[in-house]
Amino acid sequence: METGLRDQVVLITGASGGIGSGVARKFAQEGVRLILHYRTGKTRVSDLQRELHHTDSLAVRADLSKESEARRVFEQAVRHFGRIDTLVANAGSWETREVPFNQISTAQWRRTTAGVATTTFFTVREFLRLVQRQRQGNLTLIASTAAVFGEAGHADYAAAKAAIAYGLTRSLKNELVKLAPHTQHYCGGRVNCVCPGWTLVPRLASRLSDEKTIRKVTATMALPQLARPEDIANAVVFLSSDKLARHITGQILVIAGGMEGRQIWEPDQINTTTV
Repeated sequence: METGLRDQVVLITGASGGIGSGVARKFAQEGVRLILHYRTGKTRVSDLQRELHHTDSLAVRADLSKESEARRVFEQAVRHFGRIDTLVANAGSWETREVPFNQISTAQWRRTTAGVATTTFFTVREFLRLVQRQRQGNLTLIASTAAVFGEAGHADYAAAKAAIAYGLTRSLKNELVKLAPHTQHYCGGRVNCVCPGWTLVPRLASRLSDEKTIRKVTATMALPQLARPEDIANAVVFLSSDKLARHITGQILVIAGGMEGRQIWEPDQINTTTV
């Protein structure tokens, strides 16, 4: 199906990660021009550029939790391509250890908030300033099923992602369209949010290599299988297309095989005499 994305310019933050690189590959198939942001994954982004050698791309390193560095990403991108049509705000970091909320340190809370909410704030704000000048632009935010169902041991991450998925997405849909208004030939600026569930990416490879863990995380899914990066990428490309998704904005799309929640107890942990 024709997406109408050919020659558009797409900025993907966190492009060195599993989901970010999967999104980049899918956009490359549509003939877009790419800005690939990374913070520490220089080698992975360089490998990705070699893989996508037929795609016009620019790699930019930045710590997006710093306002000046976020601004620099956009300055370099506009200097190189002249505009940005779509932002995929995917970058984010979290504490991989499970830490109960009553044990989360102030330093961890601030680190997670900076890695998730602040990076998104600085990135999206710069993009909207550009959209105001262009009078055109689309935005896809990448949150998590942790935003929808919560995640014990990662309440700081779940809280930050929920702010993005709900408060930010639903507020920005009404702001973005005023910066990039609907016209006879343009559907108007759109913003949507994708919430991936358990996805086979490198940072989760060791955790998802255990059969018991796989059974536990798929236990509440109607489709009991782990997502692949391309599952997330297909949705992002669709939502970025003004041709395919022209009347879709402010929506939160959960890609998690029909997940209904988190499994809290193993069957043998439940005392049926007290049920």
